[in-house]
Amino acid sequence: MPQSVNLTFTEGAFVFLVPTALLLAPAALNSGNFAGFVTNFAFYAVFSAIISTALAKIMFAASGMMLASTALGRISEVMSAPVLKITDNPQVPKDNSVEFKDVSFTYAGAEIPALDHVSFKVEPGQTVALVGPSGGGKTTAASLIPRFWDVTSGSVLVGGVDVREADPHVLMDQVAFVFQNNRLFKTSILENVRASRPEASREEVQAALTAAQCDDILEKLPDGMDTVIGTEGTYLSGGEQQRVALARAILKDAPIVVLDEATAFADPENEAMIQKAFATLTKGRTVIMIAHRLSTVVGADKIIVLDGGKVSEEGTHTELVQANGLYARMWKEYNQAVKWRISQVDPTEAVSAKKEVQ
Repeated sequence: MPQSVNLTFTEGAFVFLVPTALLLAPAALNSGNFAGFVTNFAFYAVFSAIISTALAKIMFAASGMMLASTALGRISEVMSAPVLKITDNPQVPKDNSVEFKDVSFTYAGAEIPALDHVSFKVEPGQTVALVGPSGGGKTTAASLIPRFWDVTSGSVLVGGVDVREADPHVLMDQVAFVFQNNRLFKTSILENVRASRPEASREEVQAALTAAQCDDILEKLPDGMDTVIGTEGTYLSGGEQQRVALARAILKDAPIVVLDEATAFADPENEAMIQKAFATLTKGRTVIMIAHRLSTVVGADKIIVLDGGKVSEEGTHTELVQANGLYARMWKEYNQAVKWRISQVDPTEAVSAKKEVQ
């Protein structure tokens, strides 16, 4: 808004000269100096146009410099980020288990730990759900498994090996992750999916897309899986992007899968398809899933409730409901929210209520 007002006044400066000229023209005509008046008017008319153009260029240049400075600052922040230490004697995970041993983690600049002495274990092939209030540490815990950060204290083990003692490439091959804010690259869907396994063939990519319920997406795109995302008006909804991200995870074929609220941005239709894709992605694998919709974790082998960075409860859905703790309250509130509907209001009651308020 301020920029629009500024442009309006600078670009329209010439308009203010017109009424001034109309007021002064009769006096100049009577004094016999009309030619000088016309010359002065022409000068200021041209001068005002040049000044407004120059001011606009300066304004846009300053805006561009601010954007460039912000971008360079972000690049500098990334480049100056501490490098994770790589062990000289990497160990190979023995199986697909995941274990947190007395893990504490605090983000840089924060005073309160995101995780505070958290311990739990996920056996190979198990599906374990992390639930709890927002800010409880669920996403932080999931991010420590592929070693996006190193723990402040304690240890995260994959296959019995501390992730800090594993080769980063081997660790990344062990874990496939689908987060709630997945973003696709500005390239073809083929290359987006192939990012998880660059050597994969077109047939393997197609199979992964089919398993992720993406066939309807490919049908509406002009060049199928060769369509470049973000060009010529080709964009995907949040739910469609999640399905492509799931195809990427399916193609990777990793034994451990981390799902961070993967249906967060999906409408009911996309969510149903994503749930079907989960069946393929999670089959025979160790799964750690974060969910706010508690209906999706009822069948989990184990549910871990995180609250304030600590493990509040642990058990199956039935056990936790019977324990009548935090999970039981969350389950009750979830069911109440699901049943909530906008009820039809009787017009006579609405009028009566309005009169009472007045």
